Amino acid sequence: MADTIEDAIDRHSAAPMYDQLRQLIIDGIARDGLQPGDPLPGEHRLCERYGISRTVVRQALAQLEHEGLVERVKGKGTFVSRPRTSESLVHTLVGLYDDVERRGGHVHSDVLRHERTTADEEVALALEVPVGSPVVALERLRHVDGEPWSLSTTWMPEAVGSVTLGADLTEGSLYRLLADNDIVATHGVRSAEATVATHEQAQHLGVSAGSALLRLRSISRSADGAPIEYFIAYHRGDRSRFEFQLQQEQSQASLLHVDGDGGASPAGTVG
Repeated sequence: MADTIEDAIDRHSAAPMYDQLRQLIIDGIARDGLQPGDPLPGEHRLCERYGISRTVVRQALAQLEHEGLVERVKGKGTFVSRPRTSESLVHTLVGLYDDVERRGGHVHSDVLRHERTTADEEVALALEVPVGSPVVALERLRHVDGEPWSLSTTWMPEAVGSVTLGADLTEGSLYRLLADNDIVATHGVRSAEATVATHEQAQHLGVSAGSALLRLRSISRSADGAPIEYFIAYHRGDRSRFEFQLQQEQSQASLLHVDGDGGASPAGTVG
């Protein structure tokens, strides 16, 4: 990042020095036209350039990393981050394809499995069908702007899923395909929890085994309340951000405490 007259820490400002440095780095990225993956000056260089301590530099970089603007790679340095893909978690029932398309991005899916199968206990409970009932399973590796982003499996009752068999879902939206057949998700429940990547998941998603993932579970229902899909998706933690939209009178987010055995109990509400 090139030096300018304004590119300096104001020691008389009420703003903390780390926050000033954070903004200077953001301004420098924009001014110099830096792209995702471009390197930023190292900690020692920033200390010398602005006459500040390494603690201040590390605070600024930690904040930028938290905001998803930079990536720090141990032993290599700090780089401009690739933008994280946002997905609405609770306020709307649209698919990833539609969500990303609205933002001008591109979704491509590698279809790993798309077939008739039978419902195990978990799937049967979610879809409200007897164990062993015929269902359609759709497993996809989703790419956003050419980069692996999520690994998802969707199960649908046979009456719903049968309309998807034979369809090309590498570039298309599952929800649009269902809507074209008068099957529309009007409401549902989604939850997210932290987990880590297995070796197989890591290979698909291009991360190391043990890397942080977000596991998203969802049951979508039609207007008459019948389940039309159940999915589990594993999202890369370094490329995902979930957004909640809350309204005082219409929405309430429940805070759940999850114990070591996987049980959940109410711990409060956010309202």
